[in-house]
Amino acid sequence: QVQLVESGGGLVQAGGSLRLSCAGSGRTFSTYGMGWFRQEPGKEREFVAAISRSGGNTYYADSVKDRFTISRDNAKNTMYLQMNSLKPEDTAVYYCAADPQAVAPEAGYVKIWGQGTLVTVSS
Repeated sequence: QVQLVESGGGLVQAGGSLRLSCAGSGRTFSTYGMGWFRQEPGKEREFVAAISRSGGNTYYADSVKDRFTISRDNAKNTMYLQMNSLKPEDTAVYYCAADPQAVAPEAGYVKIWGQGTLVTVSS
């Protein structure tokens, strides 16, 4: 059972960049598909990006495609989300997610979550 801790959130101006990190525990980190979701106050948690266990395949929501990049370093038990060209509508709490096989693009299927890190983009 992997445990996840996010970091890297903060306040940034529109057009700026942030890099989020998700640190996983244990020697089995590489056996989990990983992903990122985000949630605004009063709204449902939505899919952002996912990456396969080896890092060979990535998937993105249309709203972040061409601006965000998901990656992982299994030797460091860490997953990353590089966020460029940030917009005010990207403001949300960002959550790290894991699945023994692959993270699906629907929050209801995810059972392993980090605690979340807040990203605020000012206009």
